[in-house]
Amino acid sequence: MIAGAGTRFLPISKAVPKELLPLVDKPMVQYLLEEAMYSGVKEVVFVISPGKKREVVDYLKKSPKLEKLLIEREKDDLLERVQHLEEISKNISFSFAVQKEPLGDGHAILQAKKLIQEPCGVFFTDDIVDAKTPCLSQLAQTFRTSKKPMVALKKLPKDRISHYGVADVEKITSRVQKIKGLVEKPSAENAPSDLAVLGRYIITPEVFDYLKKQTPNQKGEIILADTFETMIKDGKMIYGQEIEGQWMECGDIYRWLQSTMYFALKHPTYGEDLKKYLKEINKIK
Repeated sequence: MIAGAGTRFLPISKAVPKELLPLVDKPMVQYLLEEAMYSGVKEVVFVISPGKKREVVDYLKKSPKLEKLLIEREKDDLLERVQHLEEISKNISFSFAVQKEPLGDGHAILQAKKLIQEPCGVFFTDDIVDAKTPCLSQLAQTFRTSKKPMVALKKLPKDRISHYGVADVEKITSRVQKIKGLVEKPSAENAPSDLAVLGRYIITPEVFDYLKKQTPNQKGEIILADTFETMIKDGKMIYGQEIEGQWMECGDIYRWLQSTMYFALKHPTYGEDLKKYLKEINKIK
């Protein structure tokens, strides 16, 4: 889902869509597309706002002139980066659904209903997971057995849990839970667990049916979490899975900067030099 206006990133989001903002040497959306590709995904539907399609398409399409220039100048490392992006486009087909008004994440997902006839993954652009096994693959492993909607969960300390949606769960295995309910931003004392909801899901066609019938909230929005609550009340099974890996958030400038630093310090080309630089400027202080 990339239909958001990116208001927390103003004024830069006036010029650059939030999902195309870089995390070191590639934009946020590329991290998600790589996760999708490495999870075996063959088709991606972007849910966009009116007028946003061009920027994403321009980034993903092949650039013969650029490649020729890089070959002529013997910029092999840069050529490799460009060709890796093209590999994603070769392995995944893309289509677009338009969310004309910002009426909630559930409403955004619902716009893709005509293009999706089977279970699918849902990516929230703000959430990137650095893991050996891609986040979506981790959910898919459990989904193959359960055949029920899946919610990605991450254990957080008490002092952070109140900033997130939190799952009320019944433990099934060490990492898989039956979800009994979802609570939005509870106090640390009232949180039903220490498992926060991460922006990665697998949903079934039945979820689309429920989204279509879901009553909007007081803001007039259709919210996926509210729809899951409705399904649970109707006796439907929703499963949660505690995800392995580092959850990096990009919902506002501060957390985007944190994520940028995390990936920069891990980067095979820039990481060690950046660590030395940080030590140097710390001495200056």
